Amino acid sequence: MKKKVVIAGGTGFIGKYLKKKFDDLGYQVKIISRQPSHTTWNDIAGIVDAMEDSEILINLAGKSVDCRYNAKNKEVILKSRTETTRILGNALEECKNPPPLWINSSTATIYRHAEDRPMTEESGEIGTGFSVNVAKKWEESFFAFQLPKTRQVALRIAIVLGENGGVIEPFKNLVKFGLGGVQGPGNQKFSWIHIEDLFNIILFLKEKDELSGVFNCSSPDPVTNRELMDQMRQVMDRKFGLSSPKWMLELGTFLIRTETELILKSRWVIPERLVSEGYTFKFNKLEKALHQIMKNRN
Repeated sequence: MKKKVVIAGGTGFIGKYLKKKFDDLGYQVKIISRQPSHTTWNDIAGIVDAMEDSEILINLAGKSVDCRYNAKNKEVILKSRTETTRILGNALEECKNPPPLWINSSTATIYRHAEDRPMTEESGEIGTGFSVNVAKKWEESFFAFQLPKTRQVALRIAIVLGENGGVIEPFKNLVKFGLGGVQGPGNQKFSWIHIEDLFNIILFLKEKDELSGVFNCSSPDPVTNRELMDQMRQVMDRKFGLSSPKWMLELGTFLIRTETELILKSRWVIPERLVSEGYTFKFNKLEKALHQIMKNRN
C-alpha cells in the first residue's frame, strides 16, 4: 500500500507545490478542498477515510488575506481558518489509525511590528489588530485538541517565495514597470521563506518525532524592504525604480482591493527552533532564492 499524505486547502500556490513534491516521492496525496473534484469540507466521512493510515495531515486552508478588510471578508478570513481546523481535529478524533503528525499553518504576522529586534518562538511578542487576532484564534483552535496518537506542529509561516504564485509576480511587475523602489519607509523587515525550504521543513519535522508546538517558518536572513527591492532590481537587471510613499500605497491598495499591511508591517522573524534542532536552509539568502526563482521563470 502506498504511503499517504493529506493536504487540506491543497489547491492553492503552496498546496499544488507540496502535492507535486509528495507525488514525486511516491506518496498517495489526498486533497481536502471546497472544489467538488476533491474530498469536500462537508464530507466528514470522506475526511476521516482520507486520514486513516496516512503519515501526515497538512492544513493550509484559509481565505487569502490579499483583500480589503471589510466586515464580510474579516469574517470569512477568520472562519475559513478556525472552522476548517476544528473539522480536521474532530475527524482525527474519529480515526482508528490517525496520522502521527498534524502540521497546521499559522502565520508570522502573529508577532508585533518589529524594527528593534527579531521575534523568536521564545522571546517574540504577540502583536495586536485584526491579523494578529486571526492568527491567535487559529492557533487556539488547533491546540484546543489533545490527540494522544498525533503530534501537533503549528508553522508560523513567513511570506513564501516560489515560481508559480505568491508575491513574486506583483513584485516583479512593479520592477518591470519602473515602480520597484522603496515602499513606504523602506526600513520595515521582510521575512520570507523559499517554498522548497517549506517542503523540506515538513519532511524534517516528520522525521523528528520528538518535536511539537510552534515553529517559526522563515529564512534566517530577513531583509528590509529597501534591500528586497534593490535585490529584485538587480536580479531583473533594472537600474532604477520609483519609490512609493505611504499615501500612494494607500491609494494603490484601495484600487486593487487589498491592504497596505501586507507591505508596511515590519515582520522580523527568526527560525530559532528549527536552527537549534539542526535544520539547514537550502535558500538562506534572498539573493540565492530570487536567482533560482527568476531563472526558472524565464
